[in-house]
Amino acid sequence: MKNTPFDKLCGRSLPREYQMQLLRRMIQTELTELQRQTLVAYYFDNKNLPRIAAERGVHKSTVWRTLKRAEDKIRRVLMY
Repeated sequence: MKNTPFDKLCGRSLPREYQMQLLRRMIQTELTELQRQTLVAYYFDNKNLPRIAAERGVHKSTVWRTLKRAEDKIRRVLMY
């Protein structure tokens, strides 16, 4: 999602402030706790997948799948 233009997900007709409110609300309500934690760790805390995996004691592919599912859910909700 780092290379995905956010404006294309919500459409250019919505004000940027409203788009951000929608995204915050969606992250809080639609994602599971694990998905939310993974998304925050990766995008906001700038941790890489191996580091997140080591902290959780799981394989990095598990973290990648969790992150991918969270991103897909965000895309689906924002496109709707």
